[in-house]
Amino acid sequence: MSRIFGLLMVLSILSLPSSFLSADESSQDKVQYVKEVREAVLEEMEAKNEQADEERRAETQRIRDEQEKRKKSKEEKEIRFDFSGVKKPASPDVFQSVFHFAPVRQYLTGTCWCFSTTSYFESEVYRLSGKKIKLSEMYTVYFEYLEKARRYVQERGDSVFDQGSEGNAVIRIWNKYGAVPAEAYHGELDEDGRFDHSQMIKEMKAYLEFINQNNIWDEELTLSSIRLILDKYMGRPPEQFSYNGAQWTPQRFLAEELQLQLDDYVFVMSTLSQPFFEFGEYEFKDNWWHSKDFYNAPLDDFYTIVKKAIQSGYSARINGDVSEPGLYGMEDVAIVPTFDIPREFINQDSREFRIFNQTTQDDHDVHLVGYTQIDDDEWFLIKDSASSPQMGKHKGYYFYRSDYIRLKMLTLTVHKDVIRTVWPDFNADSADR
Repeated sequence: MSRIFGLLMVLSILSLPSSFLSADESSQDKVQYVKEVREAVLEEMEAKNEQADEERRAETQRIRDEQEKRKKSKEEKEIRFDFSGVKKPASPDVFQSVFHFAPVRQYLTGTCWCFSTTSYFESEVYRLSGKKIKLSEMYTVYFEYLEKARRYVQERGDSVFDQGSEGNAVIRIWNKYGAVPAEAYHGELDEDGRFDHSQMIKEMKAYLEFINQNNIWDEELTLSSIRLILDKYMGRPPEQFSYNGAQWTPQRFLAEELQLQLDDYVFVMSTLSQPFFEFGEYEFKDNWWHSKDFYNAPLDDFYTIVKKAIQSGYSARINGDVSEPGLYGMEDVAIVPTFDIPREFINQDSREFRIFNQTTQDDHDVHLVGYTQIDDDEWFLIKDSASSPQMGKHKGYYFYRSDYIRLKMLTLTVHKDVIRTVWPDFNADSADR
């Protein structure tokens, strides 16, 4: 019955006149947009609240700006020695120096260990063969990162992964991967060409932390992933390259062009924590693979080796502490002020005391390239890849006085022939290479 009724209703509607269905549109209700009207007192109250919020934000920002200003003011203050009474070398030109290329900056990287040691071996290549070959620092650095990642996996995360290392890492990397000239691999893809490992090291550390947290100890997977990050920032090192009209591999270039006998080089430390005249471990963080090929020498012998090397036409790579008031880039000088310790009291014990209480740290590696004497003071010309020597008159150079080397320098690298001028029976073959 209901179906019939519904059908009748539809038919009745359809039978209405068309004029009824198309009524005048003006009689229909319409929609329109109008400006919102709000009560004035509410708008006044909300505006007052917004102004109060803005004032609070401004006050908070003012307080934070003042706090930051105070922090920066404290950070910018450094305690430095008054150098006005120091009779120092006038310029690098007054030094008896060995051949070396002009200083190269490491910029925002912690790779001084490679810049200094590479410079040292460039001087050695010239001393031995007369060849002037500028070598790539970043080729070595690239593979050092790989080897750090490898050990990180092998030690299940209990191994330092950072930018720092030691000079003998260069020998270890070259023995495995060879070496290349600077023109074959720059190792920085930014247009300005300035080395910056800040973001790259963050990404690599984050990846290694991930595999550590998730217990993913796959060495092949880890190394391939680390290489992707390295390639992104540094570019892939060449497996072959052209140099002086010939094709080379890094291994062949090391063996035939550089012709360095890497086992002839000795790393020397001076510490009371280990027996003298024996090889042992250099116990600082940057010796991340716990190398034991550092020969431990008494301080007087340590200094004699440095002096004999540079006076005999050799050079030396040295490293140690550069966070001292007596070292100042604006003055190009590094000395030990008497308010630290008078020079006559610098000995093995005062040196060791500073190593033990960590006021002497393994901060930085440099290349010692020259020697001179002013009155009774012995000075050494230092080629430095860091930023501080760029602040003085002699860009990339420091003048280290003898007291600074005796107290603050921790290790050195020299050819074994220099060692034998001090110890004729020295045997470098017992090192843990």
